[in-house]
This record gives sequence, C-alpha cells and structure tokens, in this order.
Amino acid sequence: MKSNRNFLYLLVGQSLANIGDVIYIVGVISMIYSLTESATASAFVPFTITFSMFISSVLTPLLIGKFNLKHLLVGSQVGKTVFLFGLCILLMTGLDANKLVFLFVVISLIALLDGCANPIRQTLIPYYVTEDSLVKANGVAETVTQSIQIGTWFFGSMLLVVFNPNQLLWLVTILFVFSSIVLSLLKNVEHKEETSENKWFQLTKGWKTIKRTPLLKTVVRMEIVETIAGSVWIAAIILVYVEQALMAKEYWWGFINASFFVGLVVGSLLCIKFSLVVDNSRHVFILIGASMTCIFTVIFGLTSFPIIAVILSALIGLFGQLKNIPQQTLVQTSVPKEQLATVYTSLGTIGTGMFGIASLTMGILSDLFGVRSVFILSGILLAIVSVIALKNQRLFKRIIE
Repeated sequence: MKSNRNFLYLLVGQSLANIGDVIYIVGVISMIYSLTESATASAFVPFTITFSMFISSVLTPLLIGKFNLKHLLVGSQVGKTVFLFGLCILLMTGLDANKLVFLFVVISLIALLDGCANPIRQTLIPYYVTEDSLVKANGVAETVTQSIQIGTWFFGSMLLVVFNPNQLLWLVTILFVFSSIVLSLLKNVEHKEETSENKWFQLTKGWKTIKRTPLLKTVVRMEIVETIAGSVWIAAIILVYVEQALMAKEYWWGFINASFFVGLVVGSLLCIKFSLVVDNSRHVFILIGASMTCIFTVIFGLTSFPIIAVILSALIGLFGQLKNIPQQTLVQTSVPKEQLATVYTSLGTIGTGMFGIASLTMGILSDLFGVRSVFILSGILLAIVSVIALKNQRLFKRIIE
C-alpha cells in the first residue's frame, strides 16, 4: 500500500483540504465574532455548514449519475478554491454588516461542495486499494484525518496571534490550490454512470441499495442511534459539563477534547498495526467497541474528577475507532463499488440531518435535567447499538467469510 500512488494522492490532497477547512473555520468564526461580539452569530457558522452539507448529501446522487467520480472530487475542490478566493478579494477592505450575509452565502456554498466531496473520497478508497488492504488503508486515512484535527485546531488558533483572519483565508486559498493540483493527479476510475433520466430514481438509488442489503440496513440503524448518542460531544455541552459536573476551569475542555482525538489516533494506529486481526474479526471489534464506549460514556457522565474525565475521553475515542474502522470496511465491501457513492451520500444525509436535530435536543435536555443526564442517555443509546451489533454479528461475519 505504501507504493500505491493514487491512494497517496488522495490522502495528501484531502489532507491539505482538511487543514484548510479547519483554518478557514477558525478565521471565519474569529472574523464574525470580532464584528458582532455575539457567540450566537459565531455558532451560526457550524449550523450553516451542517445544514448545507445535509442538502448536498441529498442532491449529490444526481451528480454521481452523470459525472466521473474523480472529476467531481477535483471539481468540488476547485469550486471551494474559487469561492474562497472571491471572498478574500471582497474582504480585503475588512468585514462589515453589509458583507455579513454574503459571507454566510459563501460559507454555505463551500459546505455544499464539501458535502459532495466527502462520500466520493470514501468511495474512491476501494478503487485504489485491494480488499485485503482496506482495513489498513482506512486506518491510515483516519489516523491522518484525526491527527490533522488535533494539530490544526490548536495551531489554527495560534495563527490568529500572528495573522489576521483575512490573511488566514489567503493561506487557506493557497492550501486549496495545492489540494486541487494533487487531486487532479488521481487516476480515473471505472465507475458505471447512471443513464436513467428519472431524477427520483437517482436521488433514491442509495436508499434502495441500503433497503435491499441486510448489512447496510443494520449499519444504518446503528448509525442513527450512534449519531444521536454522539451529539453530546458538541462544544456547548462539554463546556457546561466541565463547569457544572467537574467544577473545573474552562481549559479542561481543551484537554478532554484533545484526549478524545488522541484516542481516535491510537485506535487507528492499532487497526493499522494489527490490520489482519481486525480484518478477520470485524464483528468482534464492532461489538467490543460499541460495548466499551457505552460503559465509558456512562462513567464519564458520573465522574467528578477532571483527570479521570480526560482518561475516559481518550478511551471513548480509542474504542470508538476500533469499532468504526472495521464497520467502515464492511460498508465498502457490502455492495459493488459502483453503488458505494450513492450509499455514502445516503449515509451522509442521515449523519448530518440527525446530528443537527440531536445536538439541539441534547442541549435542551441538558438545560432541563442537568448535563450528567445527557451522558447517561448517550450511554443507554450506545447500549442499544451494542445489542444491535450482538444480534447481527453473524451477518457481519458472513461478509468476511
């Protein structure tokens, strides 16, 4: 796999884009907060991104049916670069209230293109990597992605000390240009294009594939419950948890957040190191991962000691990743490659839609019943995921036999 040039291009191109995405969000949120001095206005940025990606996930199957996958991926990145370049030009004289609406329009457009690129990137991995190397490839991709999340959020904030937000956006534009160039080097894949003129057929193709594939139906049920459970990890709830449950200083939120990502990276590295074991026992890792995250989430909600919370956060990330990577591999091998793109857009629709609703719901429940209650609820939901995994482990095993 080390000599797989196309996988390397995909990884590097997407990594440059991911680094740019984080720095871009840091710059935009800082810019909006400086203008409005409103946390609500700043929080509207992730809301706009999530909503736009949801719309994109719904509409992307129409594009997949007509265009080459590589061209869609490169085109989405080039489009992001063009929109961001235009925004940089507009903001050269600074941001004022008159430009605020246009700023959110650009944020929405970039998120729409991101929502198109994400399922295509996941779909392309099985085209560039042999099936027996999929676990290792997914592990490498997840390790790089989570490492970027850890480092870029920290250094992106530090960059604001040296650069102003508009200068950060110019830096992101440069990263996006290089990302577009690297992704353009990818080899075209043989993807059977949909010739149907029926738009409804194209929009629902992924859902129909899921409906007739028992494994995917099981994964969807797990994804729905997991997404609701995972919504407790948004910044607003963690900050309240640190203040009210741990009675600790605000900086402990940073430790908890960082330790979670460290756990994800360690989980990915373990999947890479022991890829054959994971590949041959996918059902076991899915079941153990779901069970352990359930237990540790409940304990996390009950503890009052900050250092224990940090350790538990890392363990939740670790076992969550030990479950997610083999589960991702199962999805990639459950249907023909030609159907993966529409399947991933359907899964993306579920993820973004459910997360937006669940985040708001968990915030309300936290206010009504206390922040500990939502972590207990999250643990109960993860217990349901464990039961689903246990009941369907034969189905998971059949995929690898």
